[in-house]
Amino acid sequence: MDLKFLDLARFRPAPVAVPQVFDGLPQVRAYWEALRQSGGLPQRAALDPRGLSGVLDRVFIAERIGRGVVQVRIAGSGLADFAGLDLRGLPLCCLFAPEARPLIAEALEEVCQTPSVVELDLASDRGDGKVVARLLLLPLADEQDRKLVLGALSFADGRAGRCKFRVMRRQSERAFPAPVPAPAETPPSAPAFGRLRLVHCRPD
Repeated sequence: MDLKFLDLARFRPAPVAVPQVFDGLPQVRAYWEALRQSGGLPQRAALDPRGLSGVLDRVFIAERIGRGVVQVRIAGSGLADFAGLDLRGLPLCCLFAPEARPLIAEALEEVCQTPSVVELDLASDRGDGKVVARLLLLPLADEQDRKLVLGALSFADGRAGRCKFRVMRRQSERAFPAPVPAPAETPPSAPAFGRLRLVHCRPD
């Protein structure tokens, strides 16, 4: 066998990883941003299903009912198909494996209390850790002062088999940038005096 052929086989470049595409999430984020008035959070009452056409089956609205717990109020049909049941009235954590529930609780508190935009990369509890879905969580304002979350779930391959999720990665971004601290005031400097010279004064 030719040595040059062996060298080529040995140093064959590794295949380039193709980035995963999570269809629909950019549309949901763009719609949420478009509803912000003067930089505030979008109002729940301003949501229009027409602005989320094409992704409504993967969208939900949930309300915070306790620390780290949100109850699903509205959920698309695609989420019900994935879960195998109607999610309305259930806590969002029912989609997650027990060991992942403290992580989703932390993420939800950040969304509701900071508030922040949070993305979670999710793997199946039955798989090898490969990311199969991404969850986008967005804070909403409400006239009744409820803590609401607009969420959207997208699957890497269009659809995932029924499973419970594990959290593989969390990325967050403050909805309102943290204020920049004002520079400390510099105390006024003491007045400058010229060099003093002792003058001897003799009494008369």
